[in-house]
Amino acid sequence: MAAAARRRADGRGGPVKTVRRMLYRDIVASVTFVALAFLALFYFIDLVDQLGDVGVRGSGALHAALGAAYELPGHAYELVPIALLIGTIYSLARLAQSSEFTILRTGGLGPGQALVMLAGLGLSFSLLTHVLGDYVAPWSERQAVLHRAQGAEGTGGLRIGGAGAWIKERRGTPQGERSYSINIAATGSGGSLLAVRIFEFDADGRLVSRVSARQGRVADDGRWLLSDAEVTEWPAARDEAMRPVRQRQEPALEWPSTLTPDVVAAAVLPLRTMSTVELWRYSAHLSGQEQASQRYEIQFWKKALYPLACLVMVALALPFAYLHARGGGISLKVFGGIMIGIGFVLLNNLAGHVGLLRGWSPWVAASAPSGLFLLLSLAAFAWLVRFR
Repeated sequence: MAAAARRRADGRGGPVKTVRRMLYRDIVASVTFVALAFLALFYFIDLVDQLGDVGVRGSGALHAALGAAYELPGHAYELVPIALLIGTIYSLARLAQSSEFTILRTGGLGPGQALVMLAGLGLSFSLLTHVLGDYVAPWSERQAVLHRAQGAEGTGGLRIGGAGAWIKERRGTPQGERSYSINIAATGSGGSLLAVRIFEFDADGRLVSRVSARQGRVADDGRWLLSDAEVTEWPAARDEAMRPVRQRQEPALEWPSTLTPDVVAAAVLPLRTMSTVELWRYSAHLSGQEQASQRYEIQFWKKALYPLACLVMVALALPFAYLHARGGGISLKVFGGIMIGIGFVLLNNLAGHVGLLRGWSPWVAASAPSGLFLLLSLAAFAWLVRFR
């Protein structure tokens, strides 16, 4: 009896490990090939776009090539789930066409076991996506912004949108509660802030002072170090003697603030430069300042849940292994996988905008596309296993 048990255990463990190793090796190779092909295409597109600025801002071809290279980790983060879908479909469809997957099924590889195997691979790619999205891509995107700002140094810095970035702050002072609205028009090389304007309001919402500085920088303790500043002060409404408006020039000015450098960076840098934790902190700051934070909350949930899209992608790919080989060639199945991937990306981007317009809960707007595609994939998988 003991010998029979050992034989059954070896029959379950040994072949399963061999099948898992074979599937993982084949799928990882296909996914790597697809990802490299997409990254090469995106690098070429970014390089052509960067070459348009060669000679205009004093930058050369090497500057453009480096700027395009900084964009690669961000593209890799977005492409990992899509490359996993296409690569897994190609690998499974090829195994099905050569009857290898049919042999595996005949040898005892059940649907549930195949799903668990692919789920393990999907978790590994989820971890890779998380590392890319929270550590590698934000750093690379910030370097890309600083790289573009260095190239735009002679043209007034890198502009931030149309009206610049706005930050609000509320704190108590010896004169009472004060609120501040800070506008930053552009960023320069080294993380400097250009064309900084600070508006101070009293508890009644009346403008008290304005600070306009050519350049500024935020210290680690929250102090703003401003240069070439012009300070304009208006008299308080309760003053009996109407004092004139006072103006003075300050070559160097220190402005105290409770805003941390991370909050300021989140306001002036694009969303893609922020990690999951930074998005959470900035959305909490906006809520504390009574500002609209839903956009950043949706982005936080999308970034937090996006690695789990790898599990959805392998679930979408598995039904292709159960399609009959005569039901379409590998190229047709890969094309179908590409269309599914494009549909997922479009729906994922559309859900955020629709959720923002309709006032949906942020986690619902972020998780709806993945949940929908997961249900569709499991339904298709169950139908193929049961009826095909």
